[in-house]
Amino acid sequence: MSSIGYDRLDVRPESCIVLHPRLRGLDQRRSPEASLEEARGLALAIGLNVCHTEWFKVHRPNSSTFFGAGTVERVVARIISLRIDNDVSVVAVDTELTPGQQRNLERALECKVIDRTGLILEIFGARARTREGRLQVELAALSYQRSRLVRSWTHLERQRGGAGFMGGPGERQIELDRRIIGQRIDRIIRDLNAVKRTRTLHRRTRRKAPHPIVALVGYTNSGKSTLFNYLTEANVEAKDQLFATLDPTMRAVRLPSGQQVILSDTVGFISNLPHELVEAFHATLEEVMQADLVLHVRDISHPDTEAQKMDVWSVLGEIGMSHEQLRKMVQVLNKIDLVDRQDLSVICRQTERSNDTSSLLSAISGEGIQTLLDICDAKLSSGFEIIQIDLPVEDSATLAWLYRNGHVLERSDDGKAISVRVRLAPAKVGQFEKRRVSR
Repeated sequence: MSSIGYDRLDVRPESCIVLHPRLRGLDQRRSPEASLEEARGLALAIGLNVCHTEWFKVHRPNSSTFFGAGTVERVVARIISLRIDNDVSVVAVDTELTPGQQRNLERALECKVIDRTGLILEIFGARARTREGRLQVELAALSYQRSRLVRSWTHLERQRGGAGFMGGPGERQIELDRRIIGQRIDRIIRDLNAVKRTRTLHRRTRRKAPHPIVALVGYTNSGKSTLFNYLTEANVEAKDQLFATLDPTMRAVRLPSGQQVILSDTVGFISNLPHELVEAFHATLEEVMQADLVLHVRDISHPDTEAQKMDVWSVLGEIGMSHEQLRKMVQVLNKIDLVDRQDLSVICRQTERSNDTSSLLSAISGEGIQTLLDICDAKLSSGFEIIQIDLPVEDSATLAWLYRNGHVLERSDDGKAISVRVRLAPAKVGQFEKRRVSR
């Protein structure tokens, strides 16, 4: 994704070093080693050859280079020593840098510098497949680039005359570029609003259908796509890699009761998700807001699983999900096959004491999947009514309606009448009564 001002990093395997600044008073939920490993995973995800990782304590960010002068000198020395075997050309810094800090670091280190936001945008740009996904990523990238135009041009002294939308005489090149980016942003926003209207219409259509929507959410690489594939027998790409899935996918799943639901696999979350991406993916994340049931898939084997949980809750809260809605999510504690049995016993006791609805499972082996399906059944059937209905044999239209909108538990036919025992959602019971009266 060249739109953020870098060469395409996935064209060739460039060597890089990854730096994680440990800010005093921040990120205390995670160890610096875990944060550094996650940053390394981001760099690997865009095809960089990571030849060194290191974290530094930062008491107060330097306004010029973020790191202090001593740290910058250490990094320069490290780059020089590594260049004996690796031509280090990229430094990935696991924090958000200002345009000035990024520019000054590049001058001091004499190589490209990419911050956490830039890393994530590169990944999203390479992985987005649908038109909506690409539009969302481009919108985020352009918003990010607009503040960094000064580092993309070496010809700012040029001035260009013009007429019409190009501006009057004396308009500087950077002003023209900013205007072009602004126009492109406006166009993308219009296109995304059209997508949003289409999505709203599709959602209304689905609401008329009898199938509830179940959404999978979770931290990136928590196993959502693996679980999705197990439940739906689909072949959604599932890799041990950050952000393997970006575009939402939907498939039908039948629960043990016979009720059919639509399962939605969504993009993974990550700590310090760039604000530009939260805004850009708002339309996609609205699917989570509108779901009948949300399954929060967690990697219970990860040492920072609790911190990851709070990161997911933070982003969902940012898009408008209330604390009550967050508490109602089903906690799917995945990857139990990677947890020691003694530790798993402790986790089981903890979940029993909590007020959360939880399900422990392995999306690889299938252990615990049946329990999850039973939980989904119970949650979605809450408030449903089971009613006995007798129909004349010629009323095939009503019988078909009951099959489409409910779950027929029993049916008997004596040639004169059809007797069915059906489970219906409260709204469907009301629709059926209106239908009966109108006939």
